[in-house]
Amino acid sequence: MQAFFEFLSHNPYILLFLTVGLAVWLGRQSVAGYGLGMVAAAIIVGCGLAVAASAFGVTLQLDNFTKSLFYYLFMYGVGLRVGPSFVNSLGGDGIKFTFLAVVSCVLGLGITVVGSVLLDLPVGAAGGILAGSQTMSAAIGSAEQAVAAGAIALPPGTTPEQVSAMIALSYGISYIWGTVGIILITKYLPQWWGVDARAAAVRYEAEHGVASGDTPTLSGWTRAGLRAYRLENPQWSGRTVGDLLHANPEYRVVNVVRDGVAVGTGADVVLQPGDVIALGGARETLTEKMGLIGPEVSDRVALDIPLDRAEILVTNREVVGRELASFRDQEAANHVQLLGLERGGHPMPIARNTKLQRMDVLTVVGLRGAMDQAGALFGRIVRPSTATDLLTLSAGMILGFLIGLIEFPAFGASIGLGNAGGLLVAGVIVSSVASRLRFFGNTPSAARNVLEDLGLVVFVAIVGINAGASLLAQLTGVLALKIFLVGFVACSIPPVVVWAIGYHVFRMNPAVLMGGVAGARSHSGPCREAAVSIQSNVPWIGFPVAYAVSGVLLTVFGYFAMILAY
Repeated sequence: MQAFFEFLSHNPYILLFLTVGLAVWLGRQSVAGYGLGMVAAAIIVGCGLAVAASAFGVTLQLDNFTKSLFYYLFMYGVGLRVGPSFVNSLGGDGIKFTFLAVVSCVLGLGITVVGSVLLDLPVGAAGGILAGSQTMSAAIGSAEQAVAAGAIALPPGTTPEQVSAMIALSYGISYIWGTVGIILITKYLPQWWGVDARAAAVRYEAEHGVASGDTPTLSGWTRAGLRAYRLENPQWSGRTVGDLLHANPEYRVVNVVRDGVAVGTGADVVLQPGDVIALGGARETLTEKMGLIGPEVSDRVALDIPLDRAEILVTNREVVGRELASFRDQEAANHVQLLGLERGGHPMPIARNTKLQRMDVLTVVGLRGAMDQAGALFGRIVRPSTATDLLTLSAGMILGFLIGLIEFPAFGASIGLGNAGGLLVAGVIVSSVASRLRFFGNTPSAARNVLEDLGLVVFVAIVGINAGASLLAQLTGVLALKIFLVGFVACSIPPVVVWAIGYHVFRMNPAVLMGGVAGARSHSGPCREAAVSIQSNVPWIGFPVAYAVSGVLLTVFGYFAMILAY
């Protein structure tokens, strides 16, 4: 084993990706439906390898430049993800969910700081407890940034490596209940209040037209239809396509086939007996005038019409705030189908009275001409692209580092966002601007996920490896118990307070509020568990805005936890 660890110490890249690979594998394992996740697993694997190596007299250490680089990429990716929802949180109903997120984050920070001071926990514990109890792994990085920037004075004899190890240790101890606890609390909060969340969800579904969680995702019914008819009605023989559409504006002629050959759909095309005409429109209109042209036929040439699929970014101010049902009378509505609605990077249940927000993304499929009409109505059409605009990525990173250089005097010292905070802000700015324009700055979801997932897991893995050497020297049973108690309280109290405020003050629907509680803790797991337990998609309605706000606040609060506690 000694030779193996010496090999790893001389080959740091193998060590790094061995840790990452083991962390991903371990994070996928679950017991009774609960698992560590790859980030928490990275701390455990990294520390475990370093501790095991130290037992053989081998020290495993990785470069801090690599650690910082991946963390910075992660922070920029977070900004790209939360940008649209963060901006939308500033108006409308988003203010309520923003308030709940702020309350949850401030309570978590306050309990962590007070508990760390009262129990006289070592330097670094507060940052790790906040990150673990609030399941915000990014706070580890901001806590370390406080040490690297000299924002806190280390006690005599304490090294930055020891502080980093304490952050990792505290995170690992508090993360388990931080993950399991919030899922259980969110799931059972309605029962503790004597509320039937399932019944509340059913009422919301009936009132707002939201599809139930157990509704099949595939349906044989679509609003728009496409049918072919053979021209036998002498009324239209010798008339043009334009004449037909002028008399029947509810239809759209999508193909005209004569003797097996398509002859076009221009307004001046003259119709002849025996032509096969493919019509598009709402299903009810296609059946109301069955004999208009002639008998329906199954003509593959006529019906072989390529459909268009695209995303429409909501940017037109005229449609913002309007309910989806209000667009049913639009001509394009009869020729396109809404497949999905995404807000802030998260899918939203589609309801009749769902109000559109600026920068919502609508996934639609239909005839190309109708798609162009829908795009003009709502904003702009975005064609899916797998390419990443690396120029904008570079410019955004530079902008973030420049923002991080800005400092202002406070409390007798100079305080600024630092590189991590600057990159977070830059990501928000770039994603907000790109979501409006979409002709630059393209960062597909897959690419953004790589920035986030790989950036964070590599960063945490390096933290774990570098902390492992001094971990055993600091760990005692009493210290572990103190850390767990503070993390337990910091995890358990905020969601209960958030629920009480949302239920009694804001009078929110309990099913929606369950998603709001999960979002306020910046954790999708509780929302997913809530949706499954009450068999409804309604909790996801309250999730996006609170999730975006808490994600930003908790990330930054790791820095303040260190300053306030020490």
